[in-house]
Amino acid sequence: MGGNTDVFGAAEFISELCHTNVDNPFPVWQNGTISPCVNQLLLGSLSHAVIAVSSACYISVPRLTHVVSSLPIGWGFRAISTLLMTLLFIGDLVLVYKLQAPGLYLDVFADGCGVLAWLVHFGAVLSLQRSMYRRTRGPALLPVLLILSIPNLAFILTAYVQEIDRLGVLQPLQVVRLALTATRAALVLVYLLGYIFPCYRTQRDLLSCNAEDVAPLIVTFEADGGVNVAEDGCSWLSRLLYLWLNPLLRRGKRGELERPCDVFQLPHRLRTKAVTLRFYQCWQKCLYPRGLERPERQDRLLRGNLQGNNWSEAEPERMCEGGAQHEVKLLQVLHKAFGLRYYLLGVLKLVASMLAFAGPLLLGGLVGFMETEGAPLSKGVWCVAGLFASTFAAAVLKNVFVYEVSKVALEARAAVISTIYSKALKVSSAALARFNMGEVVNFMSTDTDRVVNFFNSFHEVWSLPFQFVLALYLLYLQVGVAFLGGVGVAVLLVPLNKVLASRILENNKHMLLHKDGRVKLMTEILFGIRVLKYYNWEEHFTQKIAESGKKELHHLKLLKYLDAVCVYTWAALPVVISILTFITYVLLGNNLTAAKVFSTLALVGMLILPLNAFPWVLNGTLEAKVSLDRIQRFLTLQDQDLAVYYSQVRPEDPLSAVEMNQASFSWKQSVSVADDKTEDGSPPHSFYLHALNLSIKRGSLVAVVGKVGCGKSSLLAAITGELIRSGGEVSVQGREQGFGLAVQEPWIQHATVQDNILFGRDFDSTFYQAVIEACALADDLNILPGGDQTEVGENGVTLSGGQKSRLALARAVYMDKEIYLLDDPLAAVDADVAHHLMEKCILGILKNKTRILCTHRIEFVDKADVVVLMDNGTIVKTGTPKEVLSLVKAPKDCKNNSNAKEKDSMGREKEEASEPELEAEIKMFGEEQKQMGKLSWAVYRSYWRAVGGCMAVAVLLSLFLMQASKNVSDWWLSHWISHLKDNTTELVSLSADPLLTLTCLSPERLMFHTPARGSETSGNVSSELKFYMTVYGSLAAANTVFTAARAFLFAYGAICAATVVHKRLLSSVLKATMTFFDTTPLGRILNRFSSDIYSVDDSLPFVLNILLANVFGLLGMLLVMSYGLPWVLLPLLPLGVLYYQTQCFYRHSSRELKRLCSLTLSPVYSHFSETLSGLSTVRASGHTTRFEEENERRLEQNQRCLFNSNAAMQWLDIRLQMIGVTVVTGISVIAVIQHQLKSIDPGLVGLSLSYALSITNLLSGLIFSFAQTEMQLVSIERTEEYSTNIPQEPQEASTEVLQSWPEKGRVVFVDAVLVYRPGLPNALDRVSLEVLPGEKVGIVGRTGSGKSSLFLALFRMVELNQGQILLDGVDISTVRLSNLRSKLAIIPQDPFLFSSTVRENLDPHGRHPDSRLLDALEQCHLGDVVQRIGGLDSEVGERGKSLSVGQRQLLCLARALLTEANILCIDEATASVDHKTDMLLQKTIREKFKDKTVLTIAHRLNTIMDSDRVLVMHAGKVVEFDSPAALCQREDSVFQRLLRGGEGRD
Repeated sequence: MGGNTDVFGAAEFISELCHTNVDNPFPVWQNGTISPCVNQLLLGSLSHAVIAVSSACYISVPRLTHVVSSLPIGWGFRAISTLLMTLLFIGDLVLVYKLQAPGLYLDVFADGCGVLAWLVHFGAVLSLQRSMYRRTRGPALLPVLLILSIPNLAFILTAYVQEIDRLGVLQPLQVVRLALTATRAALVLVYLLGYIFPCYRTQRDLLSCNAEDVAPLIVTFEADGGVNVAEDGCSWLSRLLYLWLNPLLRRGKRGELERPCDVFQLPHRLRTKAVTLRFYQCWQKCLYPRGLERPERQDRLLRGNLQGNNWSEAEPERMCEGGAQHEVKLLQVLHKAFGLRYYLLGVLKLVASMLAFAGPLLLGGLVGFMETEGAPLSKGVWCVAGLFASTFAAAVLKNVFVYEVSKVALEARAAVISTIYSKALKVSSAALARFNMGEVVNFMSTDTDRVVNFFNSFHEVWSLPFQFVLALYLLYLQVGVAFLGGVGVAVLLVPLNKVLASRILENNKHMLLHKDGRVKLMTEILFGIRVLKYYNWEEHFTQKIAESGKKELHHLKLLKYLDAVCVYTWAALPVVISILTFITYVLLGNNLTAAKVFSTLALVGMLILPLNAFPWVLNGTLEAKVSLDRIQRFLTLQDQDLAVYYSQVRPEDPLSAVEMNQASFSWKQSVSVADDKTEDGSPPHSFYLHALNLSIKRGSLVAVVGKVGCGKSSLLAAITGELIRSGGEVSVQGREQGFGLAVQEPWIQHATVQDNILFGRDFDSTFYQAVIEACALADDLNILPGGDQTEVGENGVTLSGGQKSRLALARAVYMDKEIYLLDDPLAAVDADVAHHLMEKCILGILKNKTRILCTHRIEFVDKADVVVLMDNGTIVKTGTPKEVLSLVKAPKDCKNNSNAKEKDSMGREKEEASEPELEAEIKMFGEEQKQMGKLSWAVYRSYWRAVGGCMAVAVLLSLFLMQASKNVSDWWLSHWISHLKDNTTELVSLSADPLLTLTCLSPERLMFHTPARGSETSGNVSSELKFYMTVYGSLAAANTVFTAARAFLFAYGAICAATVVHKRLLSSVLKATMTFFDTTPLGRILNRFSSDIYSVDDSLPFVLNILLANVFGLLGMLLVMSYGLPWVLLPLLPLGVLYYQTQCFYRHSSRELKRLCSLTLSPVYSHFSETLSGLSTVRASGHTTRFEEENERRLEQNQRCLFNSNAAMQWLDIRLQMIGVTVVTGISVIAVIQHQLKSIDPGLVGLSLSYALSITNLLSGLIFSFAQTEMQLVSIERTEEYSTNIPQEPQEASTEVLQSWPEKGRVVFVDAVLVYRPGLPNALDRVSLEVLPGEKVGIVGRTGSGKSSLFLALFRMVELNQGQILLDGVDISTVRLSNLRSKLAIIPQDPFLFSSTVRENLDPHGRHPDSRLLDALEQCHLGDVVQRIGGLDSEVGERGKSLSVGQRQLLCLARALLTEANILCIDEATASVDHKTDMLLQKTIREKFKDKTVLTIAHRLNTIMDSDRVLVMHAGKVVEFDSPAALCQREDSVFQRLLRGGEGRD
C-alpha cells in the first residue's frame, strides 16, 4: 500500500470532494436515504448542466423584426421566477462559506452549477419572448428541463429537515438554507403554472394564437414554397433526436404523405444544384491540375456554345492531333469532392467500435460481482453506470455516423447521375453507338446504386478487421490460449468463404447477364406488342423468354444454394466457437466461472459480426469497383466537338447557308475502333457518305431524293454534326442557333400536345395558332378530348402515325430557327394533308428559311429551288427540278446496295392505330397508381402460395428448432456453471476481481492454474464433466443440423416463389388487351419485369430470411431473460408498449416515403431514356441545357424522398437504441438489487445480460427488416396487380374452325360499333359492308376517320361494342383469338423488327425452308441488301436499326408473303419507300395475292387506283363504297375531292 500514498486517483478525488471514505468514495445510500454525494453530483449538478446546455440552444432563436401582439402574462412570471432562482443560489453560496460545513466543496460546486444554469435559462426566456414563440407557451422542452431539478430539491429539503430535527434550532444559518430551498421549490411551481396557464391579454389574441400552441421545438425557416427545409437551423438536441422530423411523421401517420411535395425540402448543402456545382468545380480541378488551360476553357464555357459546358471535352487542337484527351478518373473526383468529410466520419466509427467492446468487459465485472458474496455495493454500481454510459455513447455515435454517411452517399448519387446525364448529351453518336440504350440507362440506375452503396461499406472494410483483432485480444485476456480452439475453426472457414464469395460473384455476373438479356427481350416484346399480337407470335416469344429465364434461374439456384451455405456456416459458427473454446479451456485444467463464460459468449458474439459481414462488405466493394469501371468507360467516350467538326473558315459566298467540299462521313469511327464493329449489332461495314459537294443558299428550298437507303437521312445527320467527318470540309452558317429538325421516325415527349410544340419556348399565341394551322393540326386538336392540353403517351403512343409526324414538324416550326432539316414529313400523311403541309408550312410559314427536305413524293419536288439526287451514299446530281426529275422518272436499273443506317431517332416505333387512341381525360395516364396504406393480407397470402404451403411450414419449423436448440444450449451452459459453483467454493477466490484481471495485461495473471485438489474427487469430477460436455456438444450439433435445414429449405422456397411469380406475370401481360398497352407507359410495365422481379428473386428472400431469424431470435431471448430474471418483466412491459407505439408511428410514414422514393425514381430513368431516344433532336435544336435542368429537377424530387426516408430510419434507430440502453441498464440494476437481497443465480444473470447486450441490434434489426420486407413485398403487390387486375383478351372459343378456314376470304361487317374507351366518340359508327372473296379494296379517308379501326376490329385487337364481323360466314368473336390471327396477314404502318436475325424476323417458328425465305426477300427487292449484311443469319440491330425505315417496311411485306393467308391487310405499307420501289411492290402484291382478299389503307391514292372497289371513311362511318371509276364519275363524290386535292399541285 505504501507505494500508493503519492497516487491521487479518481477515488481519492471523489472522496475529497464528497468528504467520504477512500475505500468507498461514492456511496449511493447513506443513513437510510440517498447520499449527499449522489444527490448533489448526479441529481443536482448533472441536471443543472443539462438545463444550461439545452437553454443555450434557444438564446440564438431568430428575433421577430416587428412585434405587434402583446406578451402573455405567463412569460413574465417565468422570467421573474428564473431570475429570483439565480439570486437564491448566489445567496446559498454565501451561506455555505459562512457555515464551513464538512461537504463545503460539494455544495460550492452544486450551487455554482445552479447559478450558471438559471442565468442561461433566464437569457433563453428573454430571447424566446422576442421570437416567433412570443404568442405561444414556448417549446415543451423548457418545463421538462425544470422538472429535472425537482428530485434534487426534494432530497435536499428532506436532508435539512432531518438535520434540524437532530440538532434542533442551534444553527440559525441552517434554518435559513432550508427557507431558501423551500422558496426555490415555490418558484419552480410558479414557473410551471406560468407555462400551463399563459394568460393571454385579450380574447382576440387568444383566438389568434391557439392555432400555434403546438409550436415545434426548432424554429424552421419557411422557405421554398412553404415546405419546411429539413434540418437547417435546428438545435443540436433536435438534430440528435431528429425532432425536426416529427411533423413529417405525424403527417405520415395521418396518411397525408401522398405526393413528393409533401416531404421536407433538402438541406441547402444537399440540393442537387449545389452538389453538381461543387462536383463540377472538383472535376475542373482534376482536369487541369495546375490550372493551365482553364482561363480559355472558362471563356468557352461562358460563350455557351451549342453543346454547353462540356465536362471532359478535349481541346480542339489536341483532338486534331489525334492525341487522347486527358482522362479524369471518376473516383479521383469523388475523392476530391467528398473525401475529407467522409474520412473524418471514420473517427466516429472508430470510437463507436471501441465503445461496443466495453459492454462484454463490464458484463464480466458485473457477473464477477454477483459471484462474490459480500462484494462492496459501489463496485456493482460502478459496473451498472459504466454499462449505461458505454452503451449510450456507442448508440449515439453509431447513429450520427450512419446518418452522416447516408448524406454523403446522397450527394455522391446526385453528382454521378448528373454527370452521366450531361455526358450522354455531349457524347458523339458514333461513340454512343457502342452501347445500346438499355446499357446506358443501366449506368444511371444499377451501376450508380452500386457505387453509392460503396460509401456505406468502405468504413466497414477497415473497421471490421480492427474489431476482429480487438475481440481476439480480449478473448485471449479472458480464456488464455484456449481461444485458439474456437477461432481456429473460424479461420479455417475464411478460405471456404473466399471460395464461396468468388463463386457467388461469378454466378451473380452470369445471372445479371441473362437477366439483361431477358429484360432486353421483354423491352422489345413490349415495343412490338402490336406486331406480336397481329402475327400471333405470343407463344413463340413466351418460349424465348422462358429459355432466357431458365438460364437465369439456373444461376439463381446456384446463387441461393451458395448463399445458404454461407448462412449456414455463419449461423452455426458462434455455437461451434464457444463450445470448442470452453471445452479446450476445461481440458487445459481450468474451471469455468460465470463471469468468464458470459464475457466470452458476449465476445464471441462480437467476433462473429466482423467475420460474418466481411465477405459481403468485400463483395459490395468489388461490385462498386466493377460498376465504377463501367461508368468510367462511358465517361471517357469521345465527345462531340463541333468546333473541330465544322470548318471555322467562313465560305466565300456570304449568302451560303450550308457548304460541303469533298466531305466524307461515316456512322462509325474509322479503323481505330474496328474491334467494336459489331457491339451494337450494326454490320461490319458501316454506312459511308463520300465525296459530297454541296452548296445551299440562304432561304432556298432544297429537295433531296433517291432510292430507299441511299443516304438521305444520313446527309441531314451530317449537317447537324451527328456523324463522324472523315474528310473534306463542312461549314454551316448560324449553327450556334441550332436547327429545326423533324426526323423520319418522329420523337414525341411524354407531355401535353402544347408542351411538345413549345418545347421549352415561351408561349406566343398568334405564332402558336399559325403553326398549328400550317401543320394541319387544327382538326386533330378538335378531336382530342383535352385539345392541345391532351397528354400524349410515351413516344406519342396515343397518336396515329400521321399525327405524330405533324406534331414533330410543328415543334420544329415553332422553334423558329434559320435552317430547317425535314426528313420525309410527308410520308405518313394522306394526299390532301401532304398538299396542305407543302403549301402552308414548307412554302408558307417557313418560306424565308433555309429548308432541306428529304422526300419520296416526287409530285412535290418541282416546287424546290434545287434538287439533290443521292445514290449509294454520294450525290449523283444537283440541279433544278427539271434536270434532276428526268433522271428519277427514268432511272438506271442500278441495284440498291446501300445499307443506310437512317437512324436519326432511336424512336420507339409502335404500330399505332390511325385513330387517335384518345385518352379520356388522359391524366389517368400520367400518374402511376401508388398503393396507399399498409399491405393487404392478400399480398402475404400470394407469396405464401407462391412458396408453397408445405414448404413454408417446413421453413418455419426448422427456424423454430434452430432457435430453440441455441437457447437451450446456452441455458445448459449457465446450469453447468451454477452446478460447478455449488460444488466448488474455492472458485470464488479465483474470480475476485475479473475487471481488474481484464484490464491488466501481464500474461502470467491471465491463466488461472487450479491447484490439485486431491485425487479422490478427480474421477467424480471428470465423469460429471464428461456428462455436461456431452449434453452441451449434442445440443450444439442439433443446432447446426437445424440451421442447415433452415438455410436450404429457405433457398428452395425462394426459388419456387420466383419461378411462379414470373410465370404468372408474363402470361398475364402477354394476354392483356391492346388498350392496356396504349394507356400504360412502357417503362411502368418494364419496371415489373426488371426491378420488381429482381426483388422477388433476390432482395425479398434475403430480407425475409433476416426478418424471420430476428423474430425467432427475439422471442427466444425474451423467454430466457424472463426465466433468468423474472423481475425484468417489470421494465420490459412498458418498454414493449413503447416499442410497439414507436414502430407503428414510424412504419406508416416509412412505407409512404419508400413508395414515394420508387414513384419519383421512374421519372428520372424515363426522362433519361426519352432523352437518349431523341438525342439528335435535342442537340440539333440546342436544348441540352434545358434538358439537364429538367433532369436536375426530377432528381431533386427523388433525392428529397430518399433523404427523408433515410432520416426517418435514423429517427427510429436512435429511439430503439435508447430502449436497448434502458433494457441493459434495467437488467443490471435489478441484478445488483437482487444480489443485495441474496437471491440470485449468477449463471442466469450472466446469460440474461449477455442476451440483453445484443437486444438493441435485434430490436432495430427487427423493425428495419420488417420495413424492408414490407418494401420488397410491394414488388409482390405490384406483380400481383399485373397478374390479376389487368384487362385480358378473351381466350375461350365457342366455335372450332377448320384448318383451311377462311377458304374464300369473304369479309362482312354488320352494324359494327367500336369505342376505344367510355366517353370517347365512336371510332366505328354502325359500319356495314361486304368484301367479296378475292376482292381488292382500297380504304381512304382523313386522319382519324376510322381506317385503322377496321383492321383493329378485324384482328380483335379491340372488341366491338355491338354488331359483328363475319369471315366466310363465321362470327369472329366466337373463334379462338390465336386461330383468328394466324389466318390473317397484315403489313402494319410502322415497320417493327426484333433485334435478332433476319430469319427470325421473317419466320420465328421456323416453318419455311431457306429457299422460300430468300425467294420472299427477292420479291420484296431486299435480296441484295440481306446478302450484303451477311445473309439470313445476320443481325438486324436493335429494333432493326441496321436497315433504313424503307427497308424495314419491305421486310414486313416479306413476312406477309410468307403467311399464306387468304386475307391480307396493308396499312400504308409503302409510305417510306421511293416511287419506283413502290411501283414494283404493288406489282408483287398484285401477282402474289391475285386470288386473295386484299384490304389496303393508302395515303398515296395512285396505289389504290387499280383496286376493285374503294371504301371512303369519315368520322367512323362508311361514306362511299364503289369502284374507283364509278366514284370518279360522280360529281359530289368525296373520293373525287380527295383525288383532286392530291393532284392540285400539278
